[in-house]
Amino acid sequence: MSLLQNTLAGIKPQDQDIRGQAKDRLDRLTMPHWALGRLLDLALDLAGMTSSLKPPVDRRIIVTMAGDHGVAAEGVSAFPREVTGQMVANIAAGGAGINALARVADAQVQVVDMGAACDLSTLADDGSILSRRIAPGTANMARGAAMSRDQAVRCLETGIEIANLFAAEADLFGTGDMGIANTTPSSAIVAVLTGATAEEATGCGTGIDDKRRKHKIDVIEQALQVNRPDPHDGLDVLTKVGGFEIGGLAGLILGAAALRKPVIIDGFISTAAALLAQSLAPASADYMIAAHYSIEQGHRLALAHLGKKPLLDLDFRLGEGTGAALAMNLVEGAKRILTEMATFDEAAVSKGNGKA
Repeated sequence: MSLLQNTLAGIKPQDQDIRGQAKDRLDRLTMPHWALGRLLDLALDLAGMTSSLKPPVDRRIIVTMAGDHGVAAEGVSAFPREVTGQMVANIAAGGAGINALARVADAQVQVVDMGAACDLSTLADDGSILSRRIAPGTANMARGAAMSRDQAVRCLETGIEIANLFAAEADLFGTGDMGIANTTPSSAIVAVLTGATAEEATGCGTGIDDKRRKHKIDVIEQALQVNRPDPHDGLDVLTKVGGFEIGGLAGLILGAAALRKPVIIDGFISTAAALLAQSLAPASADYMIAAHYSIEQGHRLALAHLGKKPLLDLDFRLGEGTGAALAMNLVEGAKRILTEMATFDEAAVSKGNGKA
């Protein structure tokens, strides 16, 4: 069996026995029942994900994957694709939004070049980034398939390899992206896998105006018509209308799920990757934590399809892993409530009778 096949076969649902034990403890904590709401829901998930009543989340890494897109030639972004490489260098130097917020979360940031169009070999040679290049950008999906099926498999297996590479030093993964025009393939993926129209799934990305958004929708509709991706085959969707970094993130999510490690899904691009992962292995969704609501239009459609309600709603639309970084502090809080807060019996506190 291939790495992809082995990984898919190894993804199992959350540990229901440990979830039951965690639920019993959370029910007895010194507060009105479930008074910390969704933080307790998160604690329950962490226990089930990790098969532990003391879920490890202290060692954190945000994997920011970069790639360029041939569809940028259609004028769907406000920025030229040279910005991808420039921003990769900025992140590698520690000067981007993700670096600042990762420092708040005490998380490592690892940039992976999945297929930027520019030469990033200098950064790879000095260890600032990992080079896992599939090609210097995808093909133009408006004219044909974004990549070959073999390249799509390589994307997924590269993401799995990255998860395995850091498995011994990371308890908690976060996803991040960098790639000019990558909201276009992400919108196409969301449209295919949720059954939404291109218009419903497409937002303004880097801040384009309504006229250019209409053009972007037309480009996505053309790509879907030309390629006819199969909504029942996540690998076909990635091949036809995906991106190298999107496929890599999907693989990272699958790898984390197979390792029974929680993975925080950042914004719109990461959530498109999560949809691909769910399509390939439905149980992988058990290990996903949605970080935040992006203001990108299709994000809520994608999250609803995943059955996820994000932890934060801050009008973010940056990507890079910024939302995942902030959410890591909430994950830490949920773990501490489960492991450090006393039960009524432990604290010798009288329980109420639940009556008014």
